[in-house]
Amino acid sequence: MSNKETNLKEKFRVALTSTAKVIADDFSINDKFAENKKLKESNPFEIDNLSNPSDFIRLRAESDSEALKRRFSNETIYKKNLPSNPSSRSLYNIAEKIRYEQLGGKMLKGIEKNFSENYVQIIDRKRKDQLKTKEDVSVVEAFELYMLKNFHHIKLNPLASKMLNFWEKDFKKSIDKHKKFLQENLENQDNYNLKFSEILAEMDIFQSEEADEKKEENPDQGQDNPSNDEQDRETEDDKNQDNEQETHATLDADYSVDEFNLDEQLLDSEAEDQNSEQIIQKNIENINLDYKIFTTQYDEVTKAENLENQEEVTKLRKNLDQQLIGFQDVITKLANKLQRQLLAKQNRSWEFDLEEGLLDSSKLPRIIMDPYNSLSFKKEKDLEFKDTVVTLLIDNSGSMRGRPITIAAICADILSRTLERCSVKVEILGFTTKNWKGGNSRELWNKNSKPKTPGRLNDLRHIIYKSADTHWRQAKKNLGLMLKEGLLKENIDGEAISWAYNRIKKRKEERKILMVISDGAPVDDSTLSVNSGDFLEKHLKKIVKFIENKTEIEVLAIGIGHDVSRYYDKAIKITDVNELGDVMISQLSSLFETKKKMH
Repeated sequence: MSNKETNLKEKFRVALTSTAKVIADDFSINDKFAENKKLKESNPFEIDNLSNPSDFIRLRAESDSEALKRRFSNETIYKKNLPSNPSSRSLYNIAEKIRYEQLGGKMLKGIEKNFSENYVQIIDRKRKDQLKTKEDVSVVEAFELYMLKNFHHIKLNPLASKMLNFWEKDFKKSIDKHKKFLQENLENQDNYNLKFSEILAEMDIFQSEEADEKKEENPDQGQDNPSNDEQDRETEDDKNQDNEQETHATLDADYSVDEFNLDEQLLDSEAEDQNSEQIIQKNIENINLDYKIFTTQYDEVTKAENLENQEEVTKLRKNLDQQLIGFQDVITKLANKLQRQLLAKQNRSWEFDLEEGLLDSSKLPRIIMDPYNSLSFKKEKDLEFKDTVVTLLIDNSGSMRGRPITIAAICADILSRTLERCSVKVEILGFTTKNWKGGNSRELWNKNSKPKTPGRLNDLRHIIYKSADTHWRQAKKNLGLMLKEGLLKENIDGEAISWAYNRIKKRKEERKILMVISDGAPVDDSTLSVNSGDFLEKHLKKIVKFIENKTEIEVLAIGIGHDVSRYYDKAIKITDVNELGDVMISQLSSLFETKKKMH
């Protein structure tokens, strides 16, 4: 076995293990966490083969499933509701597996993706030469396809659809009327298991088998009733047999893929993303429990270009360009300063005299002089700033009107252009409200007899001026919209930062930086008039501290005329808006010098 193969397997094994710990919410898990017979013999973390892309997909899905079972499936409840009919037990087991896998998919999109890809592989490998009657397709196989189609929402290929067609009417007749109940009780295993046990007991397809079973239970037949232990062993054997059939189906296909033609770093980063997302999701939910919102039905997330017609957008951009003229010398100086700092690193980022990599042409003369000299290769080092995304979140409140918002728009324009030249993606977002004095939200509150402490009571407006994947040239006109008369109203910072965070956390870049430009505390008169005076401020502090301390996203805040260090660990106050450009660029430059370490 080559060193490359060994390293890849070890990296993938570690990634699977760390991901399983987080998914199962059990950090005592180690490589031998799987205690059932099948996994002792074929532990998913003991990797024998990674020669095909399908192997990675299968192993990720299997380890996710096993971890979710550990987290969401209670063995006592499972056994309590176990159907008496042995044939029903295989279907009952499939239904329970789908239940905890669905919970995992709702918890994290990466898990849902792993299951979807794996089941598509399994379905695509089903081969049936003759499919003429029900007898050609087992009920267990058809039931699994039904559950995948209706609960996991997996798209069946024509062959799988044909297999399901023989049994689908039977399943629909018994299950469809209970689908809403089952979906609503995914988190209540007892209700879900009991209902499925009842459904399976009533299914016509098992009536004849139940009759045969009753005959076998008759003492006149000279046969003893099977003990509970024997039933449990039989159930375990059924489960193992189903799982083994599924695994073999996955491994039987032939592929013509170059060995190890996969990106190891991608595999590692996917596992790490799952780890952090799982922890983050749980904590964000806890933070938002204390933060009430009266209604979200009037909130708006919009692209900047939708706020005005093209003629007005062009006019506003020309206005911004006029403002830029006065800053031209400063802009050039700042842009060059940042670009020099970043590109200087790039010039020092090569490793030389390696045995493999790119041919180092500067060393070719020595080969010409002495043919016995070996070829020399070079390799570019991983650059901390290269795989980076920066989000600029700009306060679009009324107090920013005039020079502050103009400077903020100019600096967003400068940073976007400069960072793109250095392979750093930039997203520009703004936040305000749609109305003064609460808008439609407050009207609805009035109509509902003005309940006390309603929580946030205004209509949010979150604006996307430029997405990270949009080039500056395509979005440059949008930045002028910050100067639009009547746009700037109230500022509810906590929800805006939560929104910006939810956008940036989905990005694939390794380095994520969130820069907030604000001129003070969150203020919304409508909300603060009917809640405690620190209602918005308290939520902002909780959200910011969580992102700073529990995620790898780096946060930098710039307060215009106000000290915002009580909200942000890394905060700079500027008294003159002319300082904003220099501060933004110098602080951003310093972030590239040191990468954030998790607490």
